[in-house]
Amino acid sequence: MDDQAARAAVDRLEGLLAQIEHDEAALAAVQALLELYGEGLARIVEQAPAATVGELAGDELIGHLLVLHDLHPLSLAERVEGALDEVRPYLATHGGGVELLGVEEGVVRLQLEGSCSGCPSSRVTLESAVHEAIERVAPDASGIEAIDGEPAAPPPGIPLPMACPAPVAAAAGGRVA
Repeated sequence: MDDQAARAAVDRLEGLLAQIEHDEAALAAVQALLELYGEGLARIVEQAPAATVGELAGDELIGHLLVLHDLHPLSLAERVEGALDEVRPYLATHGGGVELLGVEEGVVRLQLEGSCSGCPSSRVTLESAVHEAIERVAPDASGIEAIDGEPAAPPPGIPLPMACPAPVAAAAGGRVA
């Protein structure tokens, strides 16, 4: 299954979970299944060499599972920085850049640099390139706040859609996959 098929499977699962949102027994069964699979994954991670876990975490689907079960070897900030490293060459072709200012309570704070700063299309650049890159590696981020120009006057935050709806978060013990 490639990443596109995995995303389609996740979308299907989210739809099914939305249908059972008010069925306590079904949600309890999903929670028990998540706990069981999470324990199995934790045992695999515990026994695997750190380098192997790091390589596996680079796979989008496996990375999301590791985040879901609090097993990802990289912090949220480290994953976001890696995503920004991937998108920086694209931004550079437009004379711009992006800097990670920090991550506080799950909110990723960024500053647009260069030609992207103050440019009317900077929001489009953020939402299309940067946003997608961050969402791919950091489904646990609760939002993105982009600062254009001087950090002293930040604009309102840009929400980062959750990778799964509330029923999945509830089934995952409040964590977002």
